[in-house]
Amino acid sequence: MQLTPELLLRAYALGVFPMAESRQAEELHWVDPELRGVLPLDAVHVPRKLYRRLKRNDFLVTCNQAFADVIRACAEPVEKRPETWINPTIERLYIELHRMGFAHSIEVWIPAPAGRQLVGGLYGVSLGAAFFGESMFTRATDASKVALIHLIIRLRKGGFLLLDTQFTTPHLRRFGAVDVPRDHYKGLLGRALRESALFPVELTREEFAAGLKALRSEDKGEGGSPGS
Repeated sequence: MQLTPELLLRAYALGVFPMAESRQAEELHWVDPELRGVLPLDAVHVPRKLYRRLKRNDFLVTCNQAFADVIRACAEPVEKRPETWINPTIERLYIELHRMGFAHSIEVWIPAPAGRQLVGGLYGVSLGAAFFGESMFTRATDASKVALIHLIIRLRKGGFLLLDTQFTTPHLRRFGAVDVPRDHYKGLLGRALRESALFPVELTREEFAAGLKALRSEDKGEGGSPGS
């Protein structure tokens, strides 16, 4: 059976997602981990240094302006990750989901003499009030972190209930990501899919500043370490 964007969306609704063994692998396999990574949108930790950098607006951040470039960059091998699970089939399917309005990207840029340069970003899939983060990349210090915070603020603005990170990493745990058992995750997913949310492509500077302030305020209120 050929994997289509429609079948992919049905799989997400069941709590599974596809991966390839390698960039060169032709086949995909379905993943349904016993422990699922989730970043609670009401308990996000924003490290103090990153908060200061976000307030300075060091980067230009856009949404859905370079989806194909972002997924291609996520698929590139890097020193700490010489192999990738994003093969050409996955690229094709998610670009089609993007055209259908179900997949979104956050792009992080810096100015360059010949025009802006893409230095970080992430992409994922939205369904109901759930967002499934797929992958991120960085070519400059803090670029992927900036993309993540911009995503979180958009999801909170749009009324999303679930940010699925698939797995947790030390990088994601710094922001509050946790592992939840499969059954608990399926409950969270079911609740999110019964609701509707609108992914906000546009986010004004004022909306971002207010969202960032709210995140930092909640973080301190719940005992977040202001020095971390």
